[in-house]
Amino acid sequence: MVAALAASLARAGCVAAEEEAAELAAVAGDDRTLLVSLGDRRRSGEPIAWITGGADFGDLTVRVDPGVYVPRWQSLPLVRRAAVRLPARGTAIDLCTGSGAVAAALRAERPGARIVATDCDARAVACARANGVEAYPGDLFLGVPPELLGRTDVVVAVVPYVPTPELRVLPRDTLLFEDASHYDGGPDGTDVLRRVVVAAPRYLRSGGALLLELGGDQAVALEPVLERAGYGSVQTWSDADGDLRGVEATLR
Repeated sequence: MVAALAASLARAGCVAAEEEAAELAAVAGDDRTLLVSLGDRRRSGEPIAWITGGADFGDLTVRVDPGVYVPRWQSLPLVRRAAVRLPARGTAIDLCTGSGAVAAALRAERPGARIVATDCDARAVACARANGVEAYPGDLFLGVPPELLGRTDVVVAVVPYVPTPELRVLPRDTLLFEDASHYDGGPDGTDVLRRVVVAAPRYLRSGGALLLELGGDQAVALEPVLERAGYGSVQTWSDADGDLRGVEATLR
């Protein structure tokens, strides 16, 4: 049954068909009718994390409720770099937290630190809280407790940064099931990124770090914005293919 499911998932375009079939079988247990139903959902393009209720993120398995942004492994370098900048008992803010995966992974690296997360989607806030994250509703910094003003060591964010014209090239399951607002960053993808850059200095201490996931030539587009907002020591990082993945900047 599992082998047949894997074959059908592969024909539907699932690139990790065998692994996904095993995950669905684990959820269904001995219920063959349920397994068929789960397979139908996956073949339709529904994200596997919504069907199984969770996703692996580094060494963690995080809960991912239907409708909530599914964390990607490409965000793990962001977590590692943020952990380096976060003191053992420091404070961090994770914006657009989604399931809370980034915040939870950062907490695992720095268990003595306070990590606060926000999201404008109530479903995401509830999911992040279920993952043990101190999460608040609000657009970007609006939900952040006021005691973090000027006292935060790290601001980290995976915000929507896909340029609007490029939304059409996203994977099929993304286009059919996930909310476009999880990805749409405006004409060049930097609309939300710019808002974070400008707003973060109110919360960061002097010497605090801002780390953002982005792509394309967006780091170049943000250079003058970072400069005007008072950041220095701007660095970027790329993935194994040489594609830009993020920017790290220090508040002067």
